[in-house]
Amino acid sequence: MPRVVSPPREVLAQLRQPLTEGERLVFEFFDAHLAHEWEIYITPHLNGLRPDFVLLNPNAGIAVFEVKDWDLDAMHYEVRSRGKLKSPELIGKKDGKTFSLQRQNPIDKVFRYKQEIFNLYCPRLQERAGFAVITAGVIFPFADDQRVKNLLKPSRDYRYTEKYHHFNPLSGRLALQSGDIEAVFPESVRVYSDRINESLAQDLRKWLIEPDFAAAQRTPIELDSNQRSFVTTRTESGYRRIRGAAGSGKSLVLAARASQLIGEGKRVLVVTFNITLLHYLMDVSVRWPTERGNSRHDITWVNFHAWCKHICCEYDCESEYNELWKKLEGGDTDNILNVKLPKLVDAILTSAEGVEQYDAILVDEAQDFHLSWWSLLRKVCKPGGEMLLVADLTQDIYGTASAWTDEAMKGAGFTGKWAELGLSYRLPDLVATQASAFAQQYLPDATRIIPIPVQASLGIEPCHLRWVYAPESSAAKICHDEIMLLFSSDKYEGYSIADATFLCDNGSIGYEVVRLLGNKGIKCVHTYDPDKQVSRRQKVGFYMGDSRIKATTLHSFKGWEARSLVIYLGDVVSPSALALLYTGMTRLKKHIDGSCITVICGSQELCDYGRTWPDFFAYNESVAEC
Repeated sequence: MPRVVSPPREVLAQLRQPLTEGERLVFEFFDAHLAHEWEIYITPHLNGLRPDFVLLNPNAGIAVFEVKDWDLDAMHYEVRSRGKLKSPELIGKKDGKTFSLQRQNPIDKVFRYKQEIFNLYCPRLQERAGFAVITAGVIFPFADDQRVKNLLKPSRDYRYTEKYHHFNPLSGRLALQSGDIEAVFPESVRVYSDRINESLAQDLRKWLIEPDFAAAQRTPIELDSNQRSFVTTRTESGYRRIRGAAGSGKSLVLAARASQLIGEGKRVLVVTFNITLLHYLMDVSVRWPTERGNSRHDITWVNFHAWCKHICCEYDCESEYNELWKKLEGGDTDNILNVKLPKLVDAILTSAEGVEQYDAILVDEAQDFHLSWWSLLRKVCKPGGEMLLVADLTQDIYGTASAWTDEAMKGAGFTGKWAELGLSYRLPDLVATQASAFAQQYLPDATRIIPIPVQASLGIEPCHLRWVYAPESSAAKICHDEIMLLFSSDKYEGYSIADATFLCDNGSIGYEVVRLLGNKGIKCVHTYDPDKQVSRRQKVGFYMGDSRIKATTLHSFKGWEARSLVIYLGDVVSPSALALLYTGMTRLKKHIDGSCITVICGSQELCDYGRTWPDFFAYNESVAEC
């Protein structure tokens, strides 16, 4: 039986964060000298922590290792006492300057890793006795073994690792070069421990398995002939509008086209309404090969209202911009964002000289835009330039899609019909079927585009669908419990916890769910802060590559995708709420090893639809019986 290595050996050279030379040597050492029962996990996503290596043998134990490539002759290293209440401080001295390196102290790092593995990732390990099943080691591939031990002795004494050195090994280059696996990892020779078993190991694997989003970053974008034609060609006028159902690859096409254009030396502006969507598009764009240029840095990525503010500041109209907000009265925010601010920008662009222009402007999720916004963007497109918009009118969560009629768009630079992306590649067949049924029952005919599964697809990917009725009074606790099922249920074996994504239409409930998870030590990257300014900064920093659970609003996750979703929708069934729920359901991404979605909904009106899902559960008995 081959050894489990995650990420797989064959992709290690393609990691977004390449292995250091020392990490490569350590991996080759473990791979050569460990029994094949030992699984090797490289820089796993551990709840915000990224240890260099975690080793797992379901019959024998767990090990976490920190690797330091340090050259101890490059500067002076020293560990100083800070008194009995604080751990000794690792410091460095170079060019007459002294600075703290305590955040990089490997002894404290692996101590923390070991504590978290025991307390959070393996909660069923026996208390105290179970702690001994975890090795916490440090390796210096390019330093003398004894010199390293002398340097870090104060830190090891403070953590009592010298006393239990068998479970806290510290080694250098000599042990590696001589192939001394027992010096580097004494517990590696153990073949059995009654303190760990396959069930306990499975608790940890969900934290160690490489997330789908990380693996996807190494995969070039795959397009069918229709999609590829939109990426590699332009229309005679330079204007193109593409519509398609959820999962049909609209954002893939847009991001790939942006990369294609910078490869041709063009200046490109990509605009969205959604702040968080920009991170997703940037991640996708790097997967399309270009002969020159760097899509992350050479493309201008911006949400529409940030672009408006930039125009105001760039052309010395910052005071006029600020004046708009000084006059803000309750409930007038939409009027400023949708009408007054665009009108100010229009006046600036009309009168200003030397306005910065682009060879191409691309707009994603265009159904969220007002036509007047599109007209503004046209003013910064070079004559003979290119403008592309992509849209799914079914995902009309702001009530703006109805304006994008063929008649209204005649004056927007478009001729002819919409280009179409009909096939849904992302959605599992079961979700595509359920989403289609939902759209046909609850969404308006005029803007409805139904996802069509790819006929060539075998539809064999496992997909778990669960619908839960939950009254709003207990919604946060129920959402927390449903998320925790991802950790404990055997049917989610092979899922990475870092792929788990929670979406909510109610910020206060979302914030409470994050707090409840935090009480268990489970960290989230989220956008629910009650302070709007803080929440906006959280949106700017929200990206799937974060190693924590993702938690955001249904609005902010538009255009994204995830393998594992938990969605909460309250008890108000309005047209926008229905569009939101449809949008959330269609964020699921199929995966060869399975995908899952749980909808927690407070609406009794939607219970009949919920019962059509394979797994339906009601926390309210009267609903369960009706």
